[in-house]
Amino acid sequence: MAGPLKLGAQALAVMGVGILASLLGWNLTHQTPPPKVGAPAPAFSLHRLTGDGDLSLRSFRGKTVVLNFFASWCGPCKREAPELESVWRRYRSDGLVVLGVDSGDARGSARSFLSAHGVTYPIVFDPGETLALGPYAVPGLPVTYVINPTGRIVGEPLLGPVSDSGYSQEFARELKAALQT
Repeated sequence: MAGPLKLGAQALAVMGVGILASLLGWNLTHQTPPPKVGAPAPAFSLHRLTGDGDLSLRSFRGKTVVLNFFASWCGPCKREAPELESVWRRYRSDGLVVLGVDSGDARGSARSFLSAHGVTYPIVFDPGETLALGPYAVPGLPVTYVINPTGRIVGEPLLGPVSDSGYSQEFARELKAALQT
């Protein structure tokens, strides 16, 4: 009896591996791709983290939007926050808006993050990560998109702090291109 049981267990193991491989393959081919450069930025409306009511991307039509996905527990997000605040203060009179999307966080932790890092730009709350994992297909945090005044994605999403040397020049180019639109 040991022979047939061993053979049956091996067959079940092979079937299990096959099922897992099929599910992984299906997941990889059915994931929402991130928005393409030049495509319209996916619309959304989310609750403000501070203050009342919702805030929509549409409400910023006609302005350049730096859309930044972050969370309070994210170390690179902590390094990036002062840079984004500086960009917000420097360019808001030129029609630029930095819009933060707090993803997968507790509201209290998110508010503490804003206070600790002196963030004054608008923040919306995405606790279930429906925006981050849905139409924007955010692979990790932080991720930043630059959106021009006509509502189109300017460049590839920047994965990691925009203040890092590898991204700072790319971020500056995308900002310049969007502000000149």
